[in-house]
Amino acid sequence: MAITNTNTGTNVQEIAAGIFRINTPTDKLPGGFSFNQYLIVDDAPLLFHTGPRKMFPLVREAVAHVMPVNRLRHISFSHYEADECGSLNEWLAAAPEASPLCGRIAALVSVNDVADRPAKAMDDGETLSLGNHSVKWLDAPHLPHGWETGYLMETTTRTMLCGDLFTQGGMGAAALTEDDILESSEAFRQPMDYFSHSTNTAALIEKLAGEAPATLACMHGSAWRGDGAKLLRALGLRLGSA
Repeated sequence: MAITNTNTGTNVQEIAAGIFRINTPTDKLPGGFSFNQYLIVDDAPLLFHTGPRKMFPLVREAVAHVMPVNRLRHISFSHYEADECGSLNEWLAAAPEASPLCGRIAALVSVNDVADRPAKAMDDGETLSLGNHSVKWLDAPHLPHGWETGYLMETTTRTMLCGDLFTQGGMGAAALTEDDILESSEAFRQPMDYFSHSTNTAALIEKLAGEAPATLACMHGSAWRGDGAKLLRALGLRLGSA
């Protein structure tokens, strides 16, 4: 793990071949919290989850530790929210050949209005080659929240960029773990109840499980390695009983 900012503890570590977790811990919540972004380094590099606007200098510094920032071609995120895409325009300015990458609903209702360049809007199930890596967009409306929500599945390493699913409290000190994250993520979710409890939740969970991810790249807390389909279905059971 490389610490890229000693003041904040922002750090970067490779969690799958060519995929790097950028992590910034914070003590602003009891017990701590963390914000993660994921950088896929390839011919057409992609950053998933920008972090809040005020965190841009920290994330930019971390990306620059791995590769030149101006090489970025895609700035992607799960849904429209400050910690997902708050610094989108700052990234578009720093990477002149990059464009937003999101689902069609996000492009329609938000991104093509607020972004300084038009989005590449992806259909459900559409794939995009980045070079050695390939990403597949998966619509997941209201899972956990937001009509426009979706996820990217990197098919070469079987890494699912899974947004706010399995959000864990704490500083996210371990970049990648094989330990249980369901219990810790449920302990964080249940008091806040930030899932929308959509009537389509079970079908959407099964859709994601069908991709058989080997790594779940969580936006808050540690990334996780193991039988992703099994863990997603276990989450589905918890949500069904909520």
